[in-house]
Amino acid sequence: MSKWTELFTKLHIHPLLWLVMAIGIMTGHIKALFCLMIIILIHELGHAAAAVYFSWRIKGIFLLPFGGTLEVDEHGNRPLKEELAVIAAGPVQHIWLQFAAWLLAVNSLISPHIFETFTFYNLTILLINLFPIWPLDGGKLLFLLFSKHLPYQKAQRMMLAVSCFCCAVLIAATLLVSPSQLSAWVLLVFLAASLYQEYRNRHYAHIRFLLERYYGNEREVRRLAPITVCAEQQIYEVMLMFKRGCKHPIIIEKDGQKLSQLDENEVLHAYFTDKRTTSSMEDLLLVY
Repeated sequence: MSKWTELFTKLHIHPLLWLVMAIGIMTGHIKALFCLMIIILIHELGHAAAAVYFSWRIKGIFLLPFGGTLEVDEHGNRPLKEELAVIAAGPVQHIWLQFAAWLLAVNSLISPHIFETFTFYNLTILLINLFPIWPLDGGKLLFLLFSKHLPYQKAQRMMLAVSCFCCAVLIAATLLVSPSQLSAWVLLVFLAASLYQEYRNRHYAHIRFLLERYYGNEREVRRLAPITVCAEQQIYEVMLMFKRGCKHPIIIEKDGQKLSQLDENEVLHAYFTDKRTTSSMEDLLLVY
């Protein structure tokens, strides 16, 4: 089995989508349901195909009523350009899908009603996924933007703050405009639960990010970005300054004077292998 055909073995349908499918079949909206399934499937396969191209480790592809999620075993140390390509590969599918539907409609291969239904679902799912809320594509793009300029943990914290604000705005808008819209509440509950889970796992995510750096699971040559720290600072405080896409020489100063310089791998080794979790940077100089 090739890595491309293996993608289909990783497909999983969320219980919410099973429910939507059951309701669609019982109410006779089979054509609309088919349009929805095609759009969601192609969107997620777009993400997955880009991830396979870059040799990402894919754990699963989960289909939801309003899109899906691609779960990968990567933890923030892939090149930013790669991650941008994987994120953008989902929304891009909606462009050719709409063009294909238009071609079918103008050649009378599908009815105008089906074309209108397909267009509605295609644009709706595209717009929803571009909301700047984690774990939607817009939220991931937001995290990527913050990661380019901020340390990993600060970028994650900013992304969660913006996501929560936007989610709260959506909840308020739904209450004002259409409080009885069940599909909107299903989406909002899913987003709120995902944000809460991401918030709870934020420290774990940061540790995974650091571990990947330590074990050298990066393929690109990263630019050097020196970090200047005080000798009294603890190791973990220094690691909070680590950014994606950078290699950090650590310059240690005391009383405004440079004491020495360490490589980031020496700091990571002291923390994860030597278990020097409470040591200061000055303590490390006695070892290295």
